[in-house]
Amino acid sequence: MILGIETSCDDTCAAVVGPDGRVRSSVVASQGLLHERYGGVVPEIASRRHLEVAGPVIQDALERAGAALDEVETVAVTQGPGLIGALLIGLSTAKAIAAARRLPLVPVDHLHAHVVASTLGDAPIEPPFLCLVASGGHTFLARVDDPASHLTLGRTLDDSAGEAFDKGARMLGLPYPGGPQIDRLAREGDAQAFGFPRSRPGGGLDFSFSGVKTALLYVTRDLGEVEATSRRADLAASYQRAIVEALLARAREALEGSGLRRLALGGGVAANSELRRRAGELCEELECDLWAPEAALCTDNAAMIAGAARFLEPLEYPRYLDLDAFARAA
Repeated sequence: MILGIETSCDDTCAAVVGPDGRVRSSVVASQGLLHERYGGVVPEIASRRHLEVAGPVIQDALERAGAALDEVETVAVTQGPGLIGALLIGLSTAKAIAAARRLPLVPVDHLHAHVVASTLGDAPIEPPFLCLVASGGHTFLARVDDPASHLTLGRTLDDSAGEAFDKGARMLGLPYPGGPQIDRLAREGDAQAFGFPRSRPGGGLDFSFSGVKTALLYVTRDLGEVEATSRRADLAASYQRAIVEALLARAREALEGSGLRRLALGGGVAANSELRRRAGELCEELECDLWAPEAALCTDNAAMIAGAARFLEPLEYPRYLDLDAFARAA
């Protein structure tokens, strides 16, 4: 059994995963209410909260899995990227648990865990496949020929898709976190009401979302507060449509250019209902298969960390004692 620990941002997560990829438990302690008043995550508050709840969350994950700590054979933990203070809490906790029992420890790249999240469960995806990862901090396309690694084909040159959703929601007066709020509100609006840009920088597979964010700022300013509020659902629907179409335009190009017939989604934005629906339509058109993990495996979670650890080389005690976290992706 693998015990996974994830503390890269504001959610304290622990999970127990079997060697076959079956998720025996996955527990997430959200800090959403703590950060809502600030309109975003405050790193110091996030770190202190991780310190308070890491132990109880791990114990809860073990109890839900019907397992004792002595039955754990490997410990997996997010090494980065993320908030450095938050990462160090999880990494220190994982080191302590592993070292106390002389267990091997697997440091996991948070982004790679999103890429291989679809390898969990009863019908796992198998390489080769293309993965579109869109989250609050990162957006990229990756080719996977071996689940131990991935090749980045294109990435955002500025804002991530998740950041665009959150900042767009703030412009529309919606509470944090903004992505789910826009998703819900967009269902009541007309996605054709406003023509927001679909930026496609350069001739490669890179993304850009700063333009659509700026366009929303100008539109809401020109409409004025009263009309912008009355047309908020139309604005949300049109804005969401622009982001989703920009993501899937690059996914289409990558599928057609690579000849791959499997597409996986990953990251928090992969929980967006329109993205999942339109990705399904795209794969049906191209005669590809789509893997869209359940929403709980799209947002930050420790099951994907433990799942990724199955394909990585573990570090034996005491080699991991001086392991450090990293805040930025390589």
